[in-house]
Amino acid sequence: MCRLLAYLGSPTSLEPLLYQPDHSLIVQSYKPREMLSGVVNADGFGVGWYHSYQETEPFIYKNTLPIWNDINLPSLSRYVESGCAIAYVRSATPGQALDFSNSQPFQYQNLLFIHNGRIDKFRQTLYRPIRNQLSDEVYKWIGGNTDSEHIFALVLNQWLANPGKSLEQALHATLLHLAELAQSHQTYVLANIVISDGKRLIASRFGTKSPAPSLYWLCNDPTFPNSTIVASEPLFTGNWIPFEENSILSFGENCDIRIEQI
Repeated sequence: MCRLLAYLGSPTSLEPLLYQPDHSLIVQSYKPREMLSGVVNADGFGVGWYHSYQETEPFIYKNTLPIWNDINLPSLSRYVESGCAIAYVRSATPGQALDFSNSQPFQYQNLLFIHNGRIDKFRQTLYRPIRNQLSDEVYKWIGGNTDSEHIFALVLNQWLANPGKSLEQALHATLLHLAELAQSHQTYVLANIVISDGKRLIASRFGTKSPAPSLYWLCNDPTFPNSTIVASEPLFTGNWIPFEENSILSFGENCDIRIEQI
């Protein structure tokens, strides 16, 4: 069911986030502790980050290899420094292609998106209803066939159609709409999501059935002062706080946090 990680705070290299913790994302890829389904996350990975010193669209590095088999990532992780980064290891839903178009993070302009969870029986249930609701722009943007990318497409559709809405409001409306669709098509949705614009993290723990996948946050830890980390599983011993089920948390600079129930 995939594992995810997001960081916002003082600029740091990727290595302390991806490799150094006792229960790092690398370890979680082959030895997760809290996955609801699946055993390993061997179906590729992705890392996205924003340049710390200038306004640019984010950078992304993806591979369809297991993260532990990528020989370039260790060196890249020592080189890349960022104050906002997200990462993801994939456990593909059976039937979904193992290719770059289905690899996360997904990007739209300056936004990055990662999703842990599933729409059960997606192709048989919500695939067509979701696509039928998208604008031409968002419909043409979709490059793969995963439920994750289609959830992001719904968020984008809400956000672009309502310029006055914040990303938090667009995500909230999308999750409520997904719950309605799931009920009408007799399926379920699990949607742990992180969206970033490089200056904040917006994260949800959501499920139309319980339990939702695990998700934690940590703020201002001595190892990462003035920073926030969101992760599927705690990376190291610390004051990790579990997300409440069906909640959206927004993290800004200086560990500014807003919590909203769905």
